[in-house]
Amino acid sequence: MARAATTTDVFNAIAEPGRRQILDLLANGELSVNELVEQLGLAQPQVSKRLHVLREVGLVLVRDDGRQRHYRLNGRALKPVHDWIRRYEQMWNDRFDALDDLLEELDDQED
Repeated sequence: MARAATTTDVFNAIAEPGRRQILDLLANGELSVNELVEQLGLAQPQVSKRLHVLREVGLVLVRDDGRQRHYRLNGRALKPVHDWIRRYEQMWNDRFDALDDLLEELDDQED
């Protein structure tokens, strides 16, 4: 499903795979637009558009260095997403474990 080019919601911002790729790269440290373009293999306008959305929602910070802009991940803004995922990941793991147990019981009844 196509995502909007702009969003004010952190969850929607990271739902788009291209934006997640940028976040993955920035997790390793600060990068310039040119470095992101090279590593992603995309055109500069596509990368800049995605960076703009990530900056709007506060997930990416920018530092100007002359004519170059360097981007870095804003971990504080990403922490609520991480916490939300951890909370629901445990719930779903528990549900899948219960489902596995139920399926094993049913399989044993068939034998």
